[in-house]
Amino acid sequence: MKRIVLGLLAATAMVLPAFAADVQPAILYDLGGKFDKSFNEAAYHGAEKFKTETGTAYVEFEVSNASQREQALRRFAEDGRNPIVMAGFAWEDALKKVAAEYPDLNFAIIDDAVDLPNVRSLVFKENEGSYLVGILAAMASKSKKVSFIGGMDIPLIRKFECGYVGGAKSAGATDVIQNMTGDTPAAWNDPAKGGEIAKTQIDQGSDVVYAAAGGTGVGVLQAAADAGKLGIGVDSNQNGLQPGKVLTSMMKRVDVAVYNAFMDGKNGTFKGGLQNLGLKEGGVDYAMDDNNKALITDEMKAAVEKAKADIISGKIEVHDYTADNACPY
Repeated sequence: MKRIVLGLLAATAMVLPAFAADVQPAILYDLGGKFDKSFNEAAYHGAEKFKTETGTAYVEFEVSNASQREQALRRFAEDGRNPIVMAGFAWEDALKKVAAEYPDLNFAIIDDAVDLPNVRSLVFKENEGSYLVGILAAMASKSKKVSFIGGMDIPLIRKFECGYVGGAKSAGATDVIQNMTGDTPAAWNDPAKGGEIAKTQIDQGSDVVYAAAGGTGVGVLQAAADAGKLGIGVDSNQNGLQPGKVLTSMMKRVDVAVYNAFMDGKNGTFKGGLQNLGLKEGGVDYAMDDNNKALITDEMKAAVEKAKADIISGKIEVHDYTADNACPY
């Protein structure tokens, strides 16, 4: 396994041009791969934007199982890659070990917090963005029954779920059906199962389905479109996956987080510490483009923009799951 992993890393590095002298960035993706149309792909786009703007290449690695994490991260650190960005909370354990051993390198982790001076921890207020798409879901729904499909059943995905429930109920939804895809990392990359769950929810009366499930969500959006219902995408702008059938997408600006980490490394301004990014910070939002503009009425736009302003000002507090795993909505 070691020989295979190191070989993959070496092959990745070989196809890239020489690094700029002042920065040698690297990114490690989570399960599902960089072209998952969702979380990982957003991270990839941030890295690509940096490369396009600066002419500086980066190295990357797509983890395929948990046993590769520490070895891959350590190899990048040994090679002096800096900064090194990890997409996903599952990198936490490996990062704690490696970052402590390489205090002169800068690291960033998305969706978790590691308390080391050379680590930037990037977390998001997913519940705020999900509240907005919940409003749009309820207003678009004819049955006033909407639904949510999460990936792996973890507190992070419960944040998406709870915010969505709150937004939907505030806009008149009478029922929010909720299901998770599984309790293992395989839940992030199972479009077939996502589609099956979506069909079941639609049979129960849901006509708008929100998926926060990584690559699994592609199957959810397909099933909703096939049934003549609406889907809601997540992380990346997924409106174009099923044009005219995706109501909106809850944008989680992982791309901006990666871009900023790389750029700060290049500019010598990288700082560790926790960043919690919500609507006010531009970390989350809802997506509008030519693919969904016919689905969002002026009334819906006005309602969601008012809620957005009220959340930013503090007039509306968007709740998260409590310690006892209860959503207060």
